[in-house]
Amino acid sequence: MTEHAPIILDVAGTSLSVDDRRRLAHPLTGGVILFARNWDNRAQLLDLTSAIKAVRDDLLICVDHEGGRVQRFRTDGFTHLPPMRALGDMWMDDGEGAGALAGNGAMRATNAATAAGYVLGAELRACGVDFSFTPVLDLDHGESGVIGDRAFHRDARVVAMLAKSLMHGLLQAGMTNCGKHFPGHGFVKADSHTEIPVDKRSLKAILADDAAPYPWLSSTLTSVMPAHVIYPKVDSRPAGFSKRWLQDILRRQMRFDGAIFSDDLSMEGARRLDGQLVGYTDAAVAALDAGCDLVLLCNQSLGTGEPVDELLDGLLAARDKGAWQPSVDSEARRLALLPETLPQPWDELMYQPAYLQALDLLP
Repeated sequence: MTEHAPIILDVAGTSLSVDDRRRLAHPLTGGVILFARNWDNRAQLLDLTSAIKAVRDDLLICVDHEGGRVQRFRTDGFTHLPPMRALGDMWMDDGEGAGALAGNGAMRATNAATAAGYVLGAELRACGVDFSFTPVLDLDHGESGVIGDRAFHRDARVVAMLAKSLMHGLLQAGMTNCGKHFPGHGFVKADSHTEIPVDKRSLKAILADDAAPYPWLSSTLTSVMPAHVIYPKVDSRPAGFSKRWLQDILRRQMRFDGAIFSDDLSMEGARRLDGQLVGYTDAAVAALDAGCDLVLLCNQSLGTGEPVDELLDGLLAARDKGAWQPSVDSEARRLALLPETLPQPWDELMYQPAYLQALDLLP
């Protein structure tokens, strides 16, 4: 085990280049995040994930695969999963007329959410993917275009119950989970990929509403991703760079003990700290110092991949200078996200009764 491998990076194409292999072998690399450009078909994906594991078998292979518009692999047999809002709509649908039954929609929705989690996790694992950044715990305020139908519902209680059901399905497939975007991204309109969203509500208001699913799910969540959103009445820095949010509130107050990922360090919301544009290394050090266990750098391996090397070399130099302290606890949290069971091969999965039943339950 390395002393702490906090960097989750990407690779450029559908197979590994010499530079990809070199970066994956770096002692600070802890995992890989895949995108649609890394996909041709299932056989190719399995070859790619096998090649990644051949470099280091402890690397965590991740993907953003939620359903709806955020699903990286959509062809060659992958099930088109519904957006999470479809499950929230199902929750509200108790039928009409004499056949209506109070609570029937909620029960159908929880079963469908478990089915979605199982199908999602089982299909990814059959192709060698360890982990998906799901579920979205943001509330559907009707304001955020970047969240939109990725959210289950406006009511935090419905979100928590459907998310817990989906995570149960992931667990059945042998996959851990990631609640995002703490403490909530759904209230603000701005997209943190291109802007720095600001949520001016009080801490009391946020904890009572958008952040409510996190303590309710603290015994179920295995990891959390904070939002690149500034909540100025709580801290001047975005949540992913805030000791107040990550250490005081999430860790101590909410008693969360799983892994904390930064969101993508290449996003606009991650690179402006205290009004200044900072480099990838400074952003990573700030995130780790605030309480993140792992930091993501996405879509930077294209071309020469200089930003990836900048972060790998820069964070190593920062460690050697004492600007960043590796954490044995953080490394243990990273390793805990790896699957503990062997995946079921795709051809066997297609005939498994539990999988076929799950497909029937999807909306």
